[in-house]
Amino acid sequence: MNVGLYQSASALSALERWQDAVSQNITSSQNTGYRARTVSFSTQTAGELEADPKARIGSEGSMPMLFPRANSSVNFMTGETQPTRRELDAAIQGNGFFEIQRPDGSKVYTRSGEFRMTPERVLVTSSGDKVMSDSGSPITFLPGGGPVVINPDGTIFQGSNALGKFSIQKFSDNSRLIPIAGGFFVPGSGLAPTPVENPEMLQGYLEGSNVTPLREMVDLVLISRAYEANQKIITTVDQQMQKTLDALG
Repeated sequence: MNVGLYQSASALSALERWQDAVSQNITSSQNTGYRARTVSFSTQTAGELEADPKARIGSEGSMPMLFPRANSSVNFMTGETQPTRRELDAAIQGNGFFEIQRPDGSKVYTRSGEFRMTPERVLVTSSGDKVMSDSGSPITFLPGGGPVVINPDGTIFQGSNALGKFSIQKFSDNSRLIPIAGGFFVPGSGLAPTPVENPEMLQGYLEGSNVTPLREMVDLVLISRAYEANQKIITTVDQQMQKTLDALG
């Protein structure tokens, strides 16, 4: 087996995963509350290669066969907060996620506070999912109740009427959150949300993504160069193998 050939093929596969993550980051860089996807690299062992055909596995004459592997994760660093002056927009300062209820009743979590009101006067996300209060129910506005005010602690007022308080949840290990479509996260197995006791909110602001487009463009260049290098290695090894076969007749 030509180990170098398989190692380069594994490298190409890992680079493709990195490129997919970078492409997604660039595409979603303008999405409110988006969290950048990151890729790190490690090696995995796939047996051992004997330097001496007479050497036994594990002896001094053998060496491990290492193959590159890409590991995906999410960068939860806070994004930059931008003013919008829309009364239903809200941004979380510090740790925590808005709790959202999907149409099937399941709960998901997001940093995007880009909200709107339905004809039934229910507060929902831009995709139409209900925004939850700390009492476990959707937030509903009063007809003709006046302008909406969101206090720094997340309490929502309409005129002089308190409508409830945003359910802001946190997790003990954000790395175990699973990203899904729409900028939402769901907790991994055994991971449960807990309320943020003293949330800090800003009304009329939205948290942008934490993607740095320039950095992503630089990564695309690095990926392209690394991809070309591994392609050349595969081509060279293939040519050498063909020459060997031709020589052997």
